[in-house]
Amino acid sequence: MDTPSPPEPQPPKPLAYAAEPTLTGWQRWVPGWRMLRQYPPGWLPRDLVAGLVLTAMLVPVGIAYAQASGVPGIHGLYATIVPLLAYAVFGPSRILVLGPDSALVPIILAVVLPLAAGDPGRAVTLAAAMALVSGLICVGAGLLRLGFITELLSKPIRYGYMNGIALAVLVSQAPKLFGISGQSTGPLRDTVQLARALLEGKANWHAFALGAGTLAIILLLKRWERLPGILIAVVVATLVSGLLGLEAAHEVKVVGSLPQGLPGFEFPLIDFGDLATVVIGGAAVALVSFADTSVLSRTYAAKTRTQVDPNQEMVGLGLANLATGLFQGIAVSSSSSRTPVAEAAGARSQLAGVFGALGVALLLLLAPDLLRHLPQSALAAVVIAAALGLFEFKDLGRIYRIQRWEFWLSITCFVGVAVFGAVPGIGLAVVIAVIEFLWDGWRPHYAVLGRADGVRGYHDVARYPHARRVPGLVLFRWDAPLFFANAELFQRCVLEAVARSGDTIRRVIVAAEPVTSVDVTSADMLVELQQALREAGVELHFAEVKDPVRDKLLRLEVLRHIGNDIFHPTVGAAVEAYLEDHGVDWTP
Repeated sequence: MDTPSPPEPQPPKPLAYAAEPTLTGWQRWVPGWRMLRQYPPGWLPRDLVAGLVLTAMLVPVGIAYAQASGVPGIHGLYATIVPLLAYAVFGPSRILVLGPDSALVPIILAVVLPLAAGDPGRAVTLAAAMALVSGLICVGAGLLRLGFITELLSKPIRYGYMNGIALAVLVSQAPKLFGISGQSTGPLRDTVQLARALLEGKANWHAFALGAGTLAIILLLKRWERLPGILIAVVVATLVSGLLGLEAAHEVKVVGSLPQGLPGFEFPLIDFGDLATVVIGGAAVALVSFADTSVLSRTYAAKTRTQVDPNQEMVGLGLANLATGLFQGIAVSSSSSRTPVAEAAGARSQLAGVFGALGVALLLLLAPDLLRHLPQSALAAVVIAAALGLFEFKDLGRIYRIQRWEFWLSITCFVGVAVFGAVPGIGLAVVIAVIEFLWDGWRPHYAVLGRADGVRGYHDVARYPHARRVPGLVLFRWDAPLFFANAELFQRCVLEAVARSGDTIRRVIVAAEPVTSVDVTSADMLVELQQALREAGVELHFAEVKDPVRDKLLRLEVLRHIGNDIFHPTVGAAVEAYLEDHGVDWTP
């Protein structure tokens, strides 16, 4: 009998979120340079294919969003080429795709439409000026290190946000899959409008056949990672549409011929009277793009198990907007539809975006008719396939099993995005996250401690009912920072612990090791608490106070009122000091 050969040894997997080499000087501001230094040659084919797939998608989307923003479509392509190149150099996320975005369209249009008065040239100048304002604000936010806002979003909330985005993208693309014209107004209204259009017989079934076939090819080839399924599907759809003449014979909507020309440098000079409106509009664009990019970047960082500096993300986004504003483009943001397309197509680094930008530029220069017969329904199928990959259900099932209230937080965020849209959904997600954080700190766990036989240290008497308490002493532990929302509760709990002790209490020792911070409100509360205890003949002492917390107490002038000789390095030392000070005969 043959003895099976032992399996070949596998190389060890790299640790998740492994630290990258520290760069100094100008290099730390240029993540693209760091990526190139470490770029594995095996990634190049995947990035190239992903760039080609992106090219096929970036062109129609860029034109459409530009026209919807009130500027000529060619400037949407300018806003695709230049920002992708800028972000590849300064952006930290490896696969995030930037470009004109539907969330920015109403903001840009609201400024451009009344001020341009039908003048396309002035419209371009106004839109570019808004991009400059947005870029400056985002760069400033990054330099001021405001990227921490992304850390407010827990995993369940991120799941809810991305599930909502996936549903919104899927619903917005469904009418295009059926060849039905219309503008997206939100998932619920889009669904109603689609159902009404189907009942009225407005669907173009030839367009649907092309779109459904494209979607089927993408999903079928997805199991073979080495095959560029999206690119194959797009090429097949284009060939079928062109060879059968479906545009003329059955009114199948296609991309059509592209305008020619590359962007040139031009500083947008606007009238002084328009400055206030443009600044306000640019600030609104910055807020929306800041929030959207932060969430999307953090989500994909977790998904790909990589580190992304949120402050550098803001700098990269800001410089991309500055670049598009100086090269006749419109404001850009991260794309929740094109980014998953890049990921699904195999993108491994920022070079995928570079190849996509170069592909768009080459099309404008050399082959503006190459995608002329590409059906819009096929593009919708590409986006739908990508959106399907955004849904997260498996881990939500685990969260439902182990922490049900966080599951419902995720569902609430999902409903918010699905009903109100991505931007209000982000706001709702942040509000929920802040409430979640405050709730944990507002009503934290606390305990009265005693000495349990056979267990070292002092422990919660609620969990160890037979634990022995020190006569005349309340050992009180507070498991949270002290701040304005829980200061009154802390004071009340300490006084109740003294009242419920059933003994004559001489001293309260606060086991403060879990307390990581104090603020003015809690500092004033500590002074009031000591006064109230002193009037009742009870001393207030602290054990295991962290040095930074003690420094804050000094700065907040608490020590001036309560003294500096009531702090002990450990709980054990605090108990020994009490026993000695009051002559209590008690054996630990």
